[in-house]
Amino acid sequence: MSEPPDQNIDHALLLELAAMKMPFGKYAGRLLVDLPEPYVVWFAQKGFPKGRLGTMLAIVYEIKVNGLEYLFEPLKDCKKTPNKPG
Repeated sequence: MSEPPDQNIDHALLLELAAMKMPFGKYAGRLLVDLPEPYVVWFAQKGFPKGRLGTMLAIVYEIKVNGLEYLFEPLKDCKKTPNKPG
């Protein structure tokens, strides 16, 4: 039995978020999920950018204020460790 479509969308969104980097500013090139919490909170107070980046930063904000950063650790570990030939 396959997963419901909503779960596939959430999974794809999390994978995209885990790989997305900050395109500008002091933290340019850093993964969004690795941005310091005060920086993300500042965006939440001042207003997130428009478009996809703003949407992703808003999700990062919710993840950080709810202490859910650990959800991205397995995704980061997969990127660091190359697949071993089987």
